[in-house]
Amino acid sequence: MKLFHAPLSPFVRKVRIAAMELGLNDRIELVPITSSPVAMNAELTKVNPLGKLPALVTDDGELLFDSAVIVEYLDSLAGGGKIVPAKGPERWRAKCMEALADGLCDAAILTRYEMALRPADKLWPEWVAGQKQKVTQSLDALEGQSWLFDDKFDCGRIAVACALGYLDIRFADLGWRKRCETLARWYAGVAKRPSVDATKPPPS
Repeated sequence: MKLFHAPLSPFVRKVRIAAMELGLNDRIELVPITSSPVAMNAELTKVNPLGKLPALVTDDGELLFDSAVIVEYLDSLAGGGKIVPAKGPERWRAKCMEALADGLCDAAILTRYEMALRPADKLWPEWVAGQKQKVTQSLDALEGQSWLFDDKFDCGRIAVACALGYLDIRFADLGWRKRCETLARWYAGVAKRPSVDATKPPPS
């Protein structure tokens, strides 16, 4: 399998953590890609018309994209129900948590693009404030999820770990640990897992 990736992408990191947790890491070849909304990589658009990471080419040549889809595919290769609960309330809690964490990442990335790529005279402060509000509201929601803090490590919790790691890299001044002390303690423990530590993004 080939995984198109960039080391700072929290969505790529989610797939890589999942692969390691499932024992599939050795079957995946990493294909480094540099791309942005204003300079899409032609090689990447061949495997994902949206020009977004991650994208996976399976051993059978199938093209898969969106991290949630790829994670579920990897889980199926490992027998199913390993990190994506198969059914019942546990599945829907995990998938909803994954969606919340992915949405947090989307808002943070859009904020990053607005501040780093848009010309300063065209910056839209109110739009940035709205995206940052999504981030803080998501953090507050995560802080209030008592079930998140048990010893399981499913697709939802993996996504949360990746979202928090991205905030540390791109928005260190946010101070989310002071706002969410329980979440911070949980993340401090999760960060020691081999899969999470091995995929830690390099300094930006």
